[in-house]
Amino acid sequence: MPRSIVSCRDVSKRFANGTVALDGATLEIEERRFLSLLGPSGCGKSTLLRLIAGLAEPSVGTISWEGGREGLSFVFQEPTLMPWATALANVALPLKLAHVPRSEGEARAAAALASVGLAGFENSYPRELSGGMKMRVSIARALVTRPRVLLMDEPFAALDEITRLKLNHDLLDLWQRERFTVVFVTHSVFESVFLSERIAVMTAHPGRVLTEIDVAAPYPRDAHYRTSPLYNEHCRAVSAALEKAMSHA
Repeated sequence: MPRSIVSCRDVSKRFANGTVALDGATLEIEERRFLSLLGPSGCGKSTLLRLIAGLAEPSVGTISWEGGREGLSFVFQEPTLMPWATALANVALPLKLAHVPRSEGEARAAAALASVGLAGFENSYPRELSGGMKMRVSIARALVTRPRVLLMDEPFAALDEITRLKLNHDLLDLWQRERFTVVFVTHSVFESVFLSERIAVMTAHPGRVLTEIDVAAPYPRDAHYRTSPLYNEHCRAVSAALEKAMSHA
């Protein structure tokens, strides 16, 4: 049985303007598993992710980490790259801030870029890269620290469908090789069913976890899985759960 490394207990978040983003969200995050948070826009998915990361504090409830937040990396909706720095320098930044020797940091950054399919683009600047490539650099920057937990906030939402599908496949390949824990925010039923072992379905505003669904499909998953009866069955079940969650608004 996978062990829980993050426990969210009755978590609520009220912002200073009075908006209640979360209302009693409870969730267990298990080690080495791929979990998606699925819900409509504005349901508090990103807020919950930021609370898990420690970027904000809950108004009510608790978030506890087994062993603390060491080994945590975050991939935001936008690549947030430094435009004046090369891809290599962008990826090496967390290691530079951690005072890793420059030669080691650059070697690790080059390896991280290669792991996301960007070998040969080390000296490219963000303006010279496509949207999908910039997101790959952002993922490489998160991976260069060799994270225990990777939090991803709708990282592919702004990309075209072909690029998004490609990055879905590449992300799963990385996860299967490295086996870090992933918490992935999405509002796409299809993306969540393709990627995840487990899906936490959240209600519309204010957000809480209504139900969790296990996606009992083997890895590796490929294009054949996307057109299989099993995939369609899971998509129907998750869509029904999402429709029910939205009616609880």
